Amino acid sequence: MLRIYNTLTRKLEPFKPIKKNSVGMYTCGPTVYSYQHIGNLRSYIFSDILKRVLLYDNYKVKHIINVTDVGHLTSDADTGEDKLEKAAAKEKKTAKEIAEYYFKIFKEDFKKLNIQEPTKWTKATDHIKEMIELIKKLEKKGYTYKTTDGIYFDTSKFKRYGQLAKLKIENLKAGARVQQGEKKNKTDFALWKFSGKEKRHQEWKSDFGTGFPGWHIECSAMSMKYLGETFDIHTGGEDHIPVHHTNEIAQSEAATGKKFVNYWLHGDFLTFQGEKVSKSKGGLYTITELEKEGFEPLTFRYFTFTAHYKKQLSFSIDNLKNAQNSYKRLKNIIAEIKDDKQTNKKYLQQFEKAINNDLDMPAALATLWNLVRDKKAEGKIRTIKQMDKVFGLNLLKTEKISLSESVQKLLDQREKARKEKNWAEADKIRDQLKAKGIMLKDTPTGVKWHKA
Repeated sequence: MLRIYNTLTRKLEPFKPIKKNSVGMYTCGPTVYSYQHIGNLRSYIFSDILKRVLLYDNYKVKHIINVTDVGHLTSDADTGEDKLEKAAAKEKKTAKEIAEYYFKIFKEDFKKLNIQEPTKWTKATDHIKEMIELIKKLEKKGYTYKTTDGIYFDTSKFKRYGQLAKLKIENLKAGARVQQGEKKNKTDFALWKFSGKEKRHQEWKSDFGTGFPGWHIECSAMSMKYLGETFDIHTGGEDHIPVHHTNEIAQSEAATGKKFVNYWLHGDFLTFQGEKVSKSKGGLYTITELEKEGFEPLTFRYFTFTAHYKKQLSFSIDNLKNAQNSYKRLKNIIAEIKDDKQTNKKYLQQFEKAINNDLDMPAALATLWNLVRDKKAEGKIRTIKQMDKVFGLNLLKTEKISLSESVQKLLDQREKARKEKNWAEADKIRDQLKAKGIMLKDTPTGVKWHKA
């Protein structure tokens, strides 16, 4: 049985879906005002593994990922500029053009990393009606109030506020997390922001006034529309816990009177030199930039499996190089294995135990390596194929590499030297090929080669 760590209870719990064999899952998606860096993408690889494990365990998964294309301000304190509007002004484009461009790049990164697309991408701008209706419901129940800049949620009226983050509200000083301003309570948050005097690309008329939705209301409105008022799993980064997800729970449960989500799962940060990788600090690398450095995208996917999703993962180019070497070596070993049309139950059971133990990918990866190195093990290919349904590393996919005439000529010359038992010449040519990025392996059935 799948066991997962629930942030809400701070416990490892057996997973029991609301509907038998069917799972509703929501993942907090990108704010599409810029490129997504590899720190962001680690979070989506984690949610992809969760989805793949659920599918492996024969659940049907309805997966929603939102696209924030309006309303995410530069501060969690409901102050600052809308990130889309700010990017539009900087790049001299419309907010819609900015969103469409960066969302396209984001989906390309998904494909490169072999992350499965959701059942549905939900754009915030396509669901303004649902957000307004949800705010009206909260207004009718007495959870909202008006200030000069928007409609706010009164957190003092929701007694369980802060349960997810274990917040001690009385210890929060105004200005520590937010600037209180006209807010009644320091933890109150905007549901709807008024446009004000500034000219915006994106704004809508409502009973509250012309403006745009707050970031938090978007996820509640979209997740409940497609997954119901109570659903199984909500995922995101650890940084979402104290504000965004805490606010989602408050407004959703205040509106419906029902539990919002049964299982909350959060991935830890990718770090660099001891600090969280983030856009606010200039980011680190995008997948495209890593490709330019000579790394295959799936190398980064493999790299993320070297640490549990709930632990920080230290990034460096050297660490990624080690992962690339390991990934290539793994694929080269697998390429030499013949299919005996069997499955190895012992290693498959070890693998299934690891993935169902709160997605323990380091243990799953170790099991895979033990299998390929076990000279006595049978059923390797069929077992690897099953494992790769979760890994998503294209472990059995071999690429056809075309060789230049000069490289092919050297291979032919070396083969001639080997037949003549001119080992010194053969070794010399091996070094020449290595310098060109071609690695050789002499086997009883002939010479095997691959690109370094």
